Amino acid sequence: MSRYFNTAGPIRRDDHYYIEPLERLDLQEILTLIEQKKYFILHAPRQTGKTSYLLALMDYLNQQGKYKALYTNIENAQAARENVKKGIQAIMNALAEDAFDRLNDPFLKEKWKDVLEQSGEFSALKNVLSLWCRENEKPIVLFIDEIDALIGDTLIAVLRQMRSGYEKRPGLFPQSIVLCGIRDVKDYRMHSDIEKAIITGGSAFNIKARSLKMDNFTPQEIEKLYHKHTTETGQPFSDNVFPLAWELTEGQPWLVNALAYETCFKMKEGRQRSMEITADMIEQAKENLILRRETHLDQLTDKLKEERVRRIIEPILTCSSEPRNIPADDIDYAIDFGLIKRDGRLKISNLIYKEIISRELTSCTSPSIRD
Repeated sequence: MSRYFNTAGPIRRDDHYYIEPLERLDLQEILTLIEQKKYFILHAPRQTGKTSYLLALMDYLNQQGKYKALYTNIENAQAARENVKKGIQAIMNALAEDAFDRLNDPFLKEKWKDVLEQSGEFSALKNVLSLWCRENEKPIVLFIDEIDALIGDTLIAVLRQMRSGYEKRPGLFPQSIVLCGIRDVKDYRMHSDIEKAIITGGSAFNIKARSLKMDNFTPQEIEKLYHKHTTETGQPFSDNVFPLAWELTEGQPWLVNALAYETCFKMKEGRQRSMEITADMIEQAKENLILRRETHLDQLTDKLKEERVRRIIEPILTCSSEPRNIPADDIDYAIDFGLIKRDGRLKISNLIYKEIISRELTSCTSPSIRD
């Protein structure tokens, strides 16, 4: 079976066409941060390639042999909400399972429950990581994905335990920790039920050295990705497809892949490998995606239900003015989620998003207009 364009989950090299993940950020900069024992943030909108990058970096570091690197996703802990004990339990279990599955290391599976029982939820994560680092000859590098799935006191507890273990690195705490999510940790505003106060991400995790953001594909990367399909199947793209794909998506990775997958693998004419992929076919694919409300696009429109987002988006769409009297944090929030961008002035991130948002807002307001 030939490979295809990926629209769900991280890259699988045997299954997907892809741009090499480690080429999308400055690898030497990342390696320097790790060597210097830095803790840092990787953030970008959903379905941009963050997880694929971290998995590739984990494999690279483990192959180099200097560090013991582990990727873990803690999204399951979201269900605990602000129940700190259940949240920490879910996180420690995820760490243990991933260490066993990815590294064949049973240590955390054997220890974490006892540590949680003995230390309690406000120290257990720090203590089990300390024990694990003590046990290993190589420094530990830890990638924690979906950190922003946590809320309130659960997130505060995690960040503070990492901060409290920081001074013990690398012998008794991970040499480097990378937190990955949609937003920069400094932008988090967490209400603590325990402390009855708002805690900022900066105060809970003020050891962060850098905040790195993963960018969209460049026009050259779009063309490179699409040519992989041509190389594998012989199916050509007309020259005007590449600038059109850039114009519609501005390189947003999910959109770039989804357009090509819809055209080459779902549309009847595109499945004929002797048929050249044309700009008209890409336009039709765009319309199909919008009408079908794919999950990625549905999540986009769901954000429009938030008042803090609507009051930014509406004046941008009408071109009446820049949003006024809007808190900077709200603008950063919309940017971090990939809805808007700064390009001289605030704009919707790409033409597909603009069309979806315009249709959504029109459908929401049309009943009142008829009345």
